[in-house]
Amino acid sequence: MRSFLLPVLSFTLGLAARAIADPTLSPWQLHEQRSNIPRGWTRARKLDSSVSIPLRFALTQSNIENIEALLYEVSYPGSSNYGNHWSASQIAATFAPSTESIETVRSWLIENGVEPHRIKLSPTKGWLEVASTVEEAEHLLLAKYHVYDHETNAKHIACENYRLPEHVIPHIDFVTPTIHFDAKIEKRDRFSKVPIGQPSQGSIPKTTGQVENIFDQIEDCDKQITPICLRVLYGLWYEPVSGNNNSYGIVEYTPQTYLQSDLDMFANRFSTGLEGVSPTLVSIDGGSIPTSASSFDYNGESDLDLEYGMTLVTGKQNVTLYQVGDWVEGASFGTFLDALDGTYCTYDGGDDPSQDPVYPDTASGGYAGRNCGTVKPANVISTSYGYNEADLSVAYATRQCNEYAKLGLMGVTFLFSSGDSGVAGNMGYCLDAEGIESVDGTIFTPSFPATCPYVTAVGATQVSPGQSVWQPENACDQVIYSGGGFSNYFSMPDYQAGAVKEYLAANPISYPKDIYNSTGMSRAYPDLSANGANYVVAVDGNFSLVYGTSAASPVVGAILTMVNDARIARGKSPIGFINPIIYSPSFVPSFKDVTNGTNPGCGTLGFNASKGWDPVTGLGTPFFPSLLAKWLFV
Repeated sequence: MRSFLLPVLSFTLGLAARAIADPTLSPWQLHEQRSNIPRGWTRARKLDSSVSIPLRFALTQSNIENIEALLYEVSYPGSSNYGNHWSASQIAATFAPSTESIETVRSWLIENGVEPHRIKLSPTKGWLEVASTVEEAEHLLLAKYHVYDHETNAKHIACENYRLPEHVIPHIDFVTPTIHFDAKIEKRDRFSKVPIGQPSQGSIPKTTGQVENIFDQIEDCDKQITPICLRVLYGLWYEPVSGNNNSYGIVEYTPQTYLQSDLDMFANRFSTGLEGVSPTLVSIDGGSIPTSASSFDYNGESDLDLEYGMTLVTGKQNVTLYQVGDWVEGASFGTFLDALDGTYCTYDGGDDPSQDPVYPDTASGGYAGRNCGTVKPANVISTSYGYNEADLSVAYATRQCNEYAKLGLMGVTFLFSSGDSGVAGNMGYCLDAEGIESVDGTIFTPSFPATCPYVTAVGATQVSPGQSVWQPENACDQVIYSGGGFSNYFSMPDYQAGAVKEYLAANPISYPKDIYNSTGMSRAYPDLSANGANYVVAVDGNFSLVYGTSAASPVVGAILTMVNDARIARGKSPIGFINPIIYSPSFVPSFKDVTNGTNPGCGTLGFNASKGWDPVTGLGTPFFPSLLAKWLFV
């Protein structure tokens, strides 16, 4: 994939090419480095050289440079292979690391004093693992390891940079533990001390509090959004007929969980045949649904996603809930991907123990097993969580982004909310000149995985006060702002190049070039949008007004699931990775253009919504009847 670091902002993590002297086999080169410490962390002390450390070398995957072309082949309209999705075995066979990569890295380790019996190859050949010490790791990587303390009292082992021999570099994606920092929930008391919002704080929806009077008429959709408003806005009048042949998945990360009493309360008011109905629970790494810990912070996200997702696809379409992580270790996107594809697991190719929770979890109350390649992915998967792109290393984000491409090859549509802080990141953080996230920063902070070119990023719109559902929506500016902008990590994919070029030509950006990725060559997001303001949601026994791209993503997921239903009923394949087709000239008119509003952040008004694609609302909002008609003829 063309998703390596773009040469634009000096603060981003990078792969350098600066050799140092006196090599053993070939010159060492800087492989990864971090130019700053993530917010909340401080370097405490040098790590003792005798401490044991499990070094893991992520081997370069075969054919990964072709993954974009392979994905496009099954995703572009007009392709003779459109919809001919791959099997899991085809994925594994195509992208397994080569024998050359395995032997090159293994030989280098042995020549540098590592006994052969200490080198272990994972079952699917994705990783080489060495039981090592700090002293040996520092010798192998020319690195210095330190202990870092977090403001939450968590501790972490990391180095600022590391090097590899020139002849080894083509065979290794990255090494752990090295520069990567925790992006997971730490072990804490079950309820009282677990940070809210997983995988990253600040990505859950917002609320303005409880409402006593519920308006369920389309004349009041500027005040409160209910299912009838969304059906009118997006033309979603459809009864599914494919039953168990179709699937829709919604992902929640512990400690976010739903309450069945809330789902019943919502169904009693707004749904037919859903009272008493639960989503099908797929527990991943100990995910469970407790009946306590009731508060908006714990239940708001999951209640929102499921109440609207289930209602819009009706009781005739089952909804799968992927509940990820136990109450001790928590979860990350990596642990979810583990369950979908065993080749991504720590022992099989992608999990990073310095970033992702480790299972089995040996702590009291932890999950003793591990879900690795045991879960069949749904046709459409909606996720209303996200990191700040700057929280992660380039190699980590790239490896994960490639995994979404693999799953796209298998016919899975991945939707991610684009963030609620406009051009700023979660919690409103922006970057300063040193690349450090803070509320005083002025440099725009993109969201991940929304910036991955192999997922569909969903922004937020609103029915503005005084307007009706029959008028065009505007970019959301009530309580939240639609996340959008330009990636600092990923190159622009071909499918959106024309749309972004037109936006930049028609909307010259006057901001200083160093506060956003101004190259015109980076992945732009979101791809599309849906309403994200004034949702009536049953939370903890009361109705509340809720806001966020967290609301928009499951709505789009429901619409696309109904498209799949109709295709499957006609013997066609699921739509899979949709971005190439929705940006095509024949599909663009199936979206209602949003031309008014901005997405403020970082002390600016952000970008402008305008005619055509824009970095606030993407292509606009989906109109189901038009999309359905076009997808049925592809």
